[in-house]
Amino acid sequence: MVSLSDVKTALRVTTTEFDNEITSLMNSCLLDLQLSGIVIPTSDDALINTAVITYVKARFGNPDNYDKLKTSYDEQKAQLSMATGYTVWSVENG
Repeated sequence: MVSLSDVKTALRVTTTEFDNEITSLMNSCLLDLQLSGIVIPTSDDALINTAVITYVKARFGNPDNYDKLKTSYDEQKAQLSMATGYTVWSVENG
């Protein structure tokens, strides 16, 4: 699973002042993915990590490129929801 440190690096944040906010956004992303039927793997997964980073970058602060980041996250989530091995229905079916 993507670490707080990795997300902070992507955000170019070095202070610990925003750790709670960033962690909350990371957790919100994971819940959003789960609500879409996506299974969150227990091991490190590059696609899930990228989705989390994109989600947080779109919602942390007031980014000038919010629309682009939101669209990118939505596309990543849609791709994950259609990929074998990432959805609850693919796990249930086999």
